[in-house]
Amino acid sequence: MIRVKKKSTKMRGFRTCGGGCSKKRRGSGHRGGRGLAGSGKKKKTKWTRTIITMPDHIGAYGFSRDSYLRKDPSFINIGAIEEKLNSLIDKNIAEKKDGKIYVDVSKLGIKKVCGKGTVKGAYVIKANEFSKKAEEKILSAGGETLITGDN
Repeated sequence: MIRVKKKSTKMRGFRTCGGGCSKKRRGSGHRGGRGLAGSGKKKKTKWTRTIITMPDHIGAYGFSRDSYLRKDPSFINIGAIEEKLNSLIDKNIAEKKDGKIYVDVSKLGIKKVCGKGTVKGAYVIKANEFSKKAEEKILSAGGETLITGDN
């Protein structure tokens, strides 16, 4: 087989290849451990490499609450309901009856209605929770809020 690169002739015939006494270079202790051992805990020898390539490697972040304590973060704003009204009617999530629009938000998998945006029509909205502002805006526009099942 033909060599593309020429063999290195440096340090040929020298037992320790310039490392001094052979006992000095045994094991991984001479390089401060294997892998990321000692990275930033004592002398920060591998600190810049660790910070650049793995910023979340050192330290503990946050905590996990028990599942029974967690609240479902899914919510929708009133303004979003107003914008998506036509598509909600097409999907049978909302329907028009007696001059009011009935919207069941729980069919979307959403549990809470928040008050960002404006209400132009009279809506009857079903949800597990309502924020105070959302409730005020819906009632002032001539609508109703219906609280359903499990919170």
